[in-house]
Amino acid sequence: MSKVLYSTPTYPLYFHIERAITSASRFLAWTNLALVLVIITQVVLRKVFANGQITLEELQWHLYATAVMFGTAYAQVNNLHVRVDIFYHKFSERKKALVDLFGLSLLAIPFVVVVILHSYDFAYESWRVNESSASPSGLPYRWLIKSVIPLSFCLLLLSMVARILRNIETLFKGDTSQGEHHGS
Repeated sequence: MSKVLYSTPTYPLYFHIERAITSASRFLAWTNLALVLVIITQVVLRKVFANGQITLEELQWHLYATAVMFGTAYAQVNNLHVRVDIFYHKFSERKKALVDLFGLSLLAIPFVVVVILHSYDFAYESWRVNESSASPSGLPYRWLIKSVIPLSFCLLLLSMVARILRNIETLFKGDTSQGEHHGS
């Protein structure tokens, strides 16, 4: 009787990065539901009871910012971001990989790194002084929302690194994208 050894498939590093980002993004997407509930509550309080709340107003902006900021990494991983597509859609997979590689390396990543470096100090200073809303009835812990900037941009940087690794593999091995949702 022979033993059958089952081997688990080995996935490239970019697959694991994309999968982690997709999982985090799916979790953080629930902030959109919270945002809708806060908006409905605020509208009912304001229109029905003539009693709008500054706290809920600020919470709306914080939830929206969180969803958008972390959504950028998901968009990058799943290639759902905005691009000027006049010529790009006609390119071969290898040419698309080359364009993406240069665009990410020379334009996007330097910008993201600058944002990370500057937003870290911005968030740290807010945390250091325990910054809160300027409004007396506003939200405390302003450093929480300011911390979203460097955290989300770090996730975006990680997603760009994954895209670069995927593009390098495409250049050397051919088209590696067997499906649209790489991080799923």
